[in-house]
Amino acid sequence: MTAVELPATMPAAVYREKGVLEVVDVDRPSVGPHDVLLEVSHCGVCGSDLHMVIEGWGTPGTIEGHEYTGTVAAVGEAVTRWQVGQPVVAGPSRRCGECEACRAGRPSVCLNREEVGSAGHQGAYARYSLTHEDEILALPDGLSLRAAALAEPLAVALHGLTQARVEDHHRVIVFGAGPIGALTTAALVDRGVAHVTVVEPAPARQALARALGATEVMAPDEVPAPDWHPGHVLDRPYDRAIECSGHRAAMEQALGQLGRMGRLVLVGAGIDPPRFDPNRITLNELEITGAFVYDAHGFEDALALLPRLPVDVLIEPVDVTLPGLLTAMERLAAGELAGKVMVTPGGAP
Repeated sequence: MTAVELPATMPAAVYREKGVLEVVDVDRPSVGPHDVLLEVSHCGVCGSDLHMVIEGWGTPGTIEGHEYTGTVAAVGEAVTRWQVGQPVVAGPSRRCGECEACRAGRPSVCLNREEVGSAGHQGAYARYSLTHEDEILALPDGLSLRAAALAEPLAVALHGLTQARVEDHHRVIVFGAGPIGALTTAALVDRGVAHVTVVEPAPARQALARALGATEVMAPDEVPAPDWHPGHVLDRPYDRAIECSGHRAAMEQALGQLGRMGRLVLVGAGIDPPRFDPNRITLNELEITGAFVYDAHGFEDALALLPRLPVDVLIEPVDVTLPGLLTAMERLAAGELAGKVMVTPGGAP
């Protein structure tokens, strides 16, 4: 292993139980032959982190955080293409590359992937994070470590657009203006999509959607209800609906906004399943599909797109350190913060 002198322990935000994070010193990960140890620069707070910590989905003793950038602090003895001091972006986990899904160019649903939410992963709400040499990307010239930490959620948003098969002339409605919904909106506007409506209850996130260029922004109670007859559609229906909030009511509302041959993509994760009218789906030949993580080249596409997006609008102006992480999560869950919150694990309290 090649490395500068590194401490044996590191500060980390460890999940204990629902609504409880504890910042403690833990052992720094050991570096194997094909591993790369990163000193974390910035790590974004994801909606799934809120599920794990605020809603109690997590496994006690784990460290969350997966939207991050950092500087190479050490490399394993078999690693040749990364050097200590190199700035990088954490990328997608490896897939088998051999199953039917991987051969079809859809690694997000690799038949041999690990179980989603499985325990044992040490995330980036810590000073150091360990990754395989194949799971990082070089930081593009001119892109800061802070801005590049948006690559992971932007790759998620772009996969949602891929699954939606969005075309420029489409009318698109996005439910939720949290980080994924906001990035989805920004990407749609960048593509020049004809009409982008955003549905969001929180005033701060409504303002964010407007700042990103949404054609129309409305609260959930302003969304028009479809006719009682499942074969009827709205006077001005949408071609695509992209649900990013994970809320049951939003999923159900989204279906009713579609015109014939419309397509609903479920991006947000939620534990309360929706109830859809099968007759509406049948009579209008609607399609419903999911979007899980990334396109095959999602991170490369995200890194190429980021310089064109209003990063200063998308990211909260003040970063937080590990002791302030739980408070930031609570404010995000309450809708008080609109943009992406960045955590700097190496920052002083």
